[in-house]
Amino acid sequence: MKTFKERLGSEVILFDGGTGTYLYEKGIYINRCFEELNLVSPELISEVHRDYINAGADVIETNTYGANRFKLAPHGLDAKLYEINFKGAQLAKAVAKDLALVAGAVGPLGVQIEPIGKISFDEAKDFFKEQIQGLIDGGVDLIILESFALVKELIQAVRAVREISADIPIVAQVTINDSGVLLSGAPLSRFIEKIQDYKIDAIGLNCSVGPKLMLDALEVLKDLTDLPISIQPNAGLPQNIGGRNIYLTSPEYIAEYAKRFIQTGANIVGGCCGTNPSHIKAIRRAISALQPSKRIHTDSLSLAVEAPSEVTPYLQTEKSRLANKIYKKEFIKMVELVSPKGVSPAKEIEKAKKLFYHGIDAINIPDGPRASARMSAMAMAVMIQQEVGIEAVLHIACRDRNIIGMQSDLLGAWALGIRNILGITGDPPKLGNYPDATAVFDVDAIGLTNLITRLNHGLDLGANPIGAPTGFLTAVGVNPGAINLDEELRRLDWKIEAGAEYMITQPVFDIRILESFMKKIEHVKIPLICGIWPLVSFRNAEFMNNEVPGATVPPEILERMRKTTSKEEGFAEGIKIAKETYNYIKSEVAGVQMAAPLGRIDAVFEILA
Repeated sequence: MKTFKERLGSEVILFDGGTGTYLYEKGIYINRCFEELNLVSPELISEVHRDYINAGADVIETNTYGANRFKLAPHGLDAKLYEINFKGAQLAKAVAKDLALVAGAVGPLGVQIEPIGKISFDEAKDFFKEQIQGLIDGGVDLIILESFALVKELIQAVRAVREISADIPIVAQVTINDSGVLLSGAPLSRFIEKIQDYKIDAIGLNCSVGPKLMLDALEVLKDLTDLPISIQPNAGLPQNIGGRNIYLTSPEYIAEYAKRFIQTGANIVGGCCGTNPSHIKAIRRAISALQPSKRIHTDSLSLAVEAPSEVTPYLQTEKSRLANKIYKKEFIKMVELVSPKGVSPAKEIEKAKKLFYHGIDAINIPDGPRASARMSAMAMAVMIQQEVGIEAVLHIACRDRNIIGMQSDLLGAWALGIRNILGITGDPPKLGNYPDATAVFDVDAIGLTNLITRLNHGLDLGANPIGAPTGFLTAVGVNPGAINLDEELRRLDWKIEAGAEYMITQPVFDIRILESFMKKIEHVKIPLICGIWPLVSFRNAEFMNNEVPGATVPPEILERMRKTTSKEEGFAEGIKIAKETYNYIKSEVAGVQMAAPLGRIDAVFEILA
């Protein structure tokens, strides 16, 4: 597993949610010392950690936020300070294993320090060291200093960490009020000014306020620093219901704002008071929808391919009708049809016939989209080709097969007449109805593309001759709206080096994003097919904006869909928007791939009319 520093800045990191409030949900009342539970109820603390990991957290925090001598003393536990912190770290590490990293949680001392209080800065630093020593000895991967109101006190905590370890990562967080300033009244600029001279790895905001105010503060903070930023809001403000403080902000609301945090510049997201595993699970889905798939190792598949002397690879014009049209620079029109959830593809075949009759060049068939279980995409592709005569573009996802299975399926697909392949990494199981299903991911789309290139040169994955070569036309996906666009562009270069012959974008709703992307790939010589997905309702637009990788729906389109008042009006407006997109981009791209919303292929004909 990569270290925190290796991940920071290259991907979005998801922290867990509230610990104290989640224990409160589980029946532990606020008059208890939650940190003591590390010693007296370790199984309960392990359960909390496990719940957050199962929800998708990349980092879990130790149950030690208030485990300093001043907060433990009223419970008579100050003598067990080291033991509580050490045990808290060990419990989290035992559950995390190689599934997550562990952050040692440290909060304010809970007493005044100079110039207001009697405790000097150096004394405060030493009191923090008592707690932090136990966490580091217990094996935490990083330290998170959270919910600080005074920057001067936060600095003493940073000093304490660095006197124990010069290298352990530090995330330093302050908390703000409704006005977007520190609880001390200091502006965020003061926080950055004072903390920037100290060696920390990320700064951030947590606690006190909900997502909306946190986003407002983030928009200020991002212009003040080049450090990675962490954002962990409360689940709104608590309401007293039946004598209990209940946080009512929904997981869906938190997830929507998590996406906005990421798009605004946050590198770390998570939750604080009132958030629980359901909130973290929702945020995980939002991150998965935004963040491009990580590059999985492809070292076992060398990019250098030389066909055996007796093998003559297919020319592009010989591979398929689609390949020949792309070679001739004809405008390509593809439509996506999803395999049925049952055993009969009759409806899909009838739709394919109508699409073929109206001049569509190929039917694009996803492989378990959104991590769903459906009829084999290969089976449907073969039946459509045999019964309709239109060519299919078969998706092959890396999620469900190891490289042996991929090679077997590719050889079988060729033997059954499939000539066009789109190699994709695939949506993780957590996005679908079977979140606990095992994902394989032996390689990603880059490694898969390279494997196809080998087969096209008469070689198997071990570089052994297979006799007659395959002649697949190989496509890859691209994400113009990727959060880390530089990484996405690097991946595209690797895919082309591996043998990609054309690319298909994720659905495009914001033409500005597509235009910016195309400027960045002017050096790329393979054709670009633009994805167009007609919206059907405002809810559908929100879903695409929040949960579909790379699909950014701009505010003006969201507003247009929001104004629709019926299903048919929403559908008609979605078609109108898609047609506007098509007319705008058709002279700039090599073709389009269109979705048939709700299975209604008449939408495709309206867009193309």
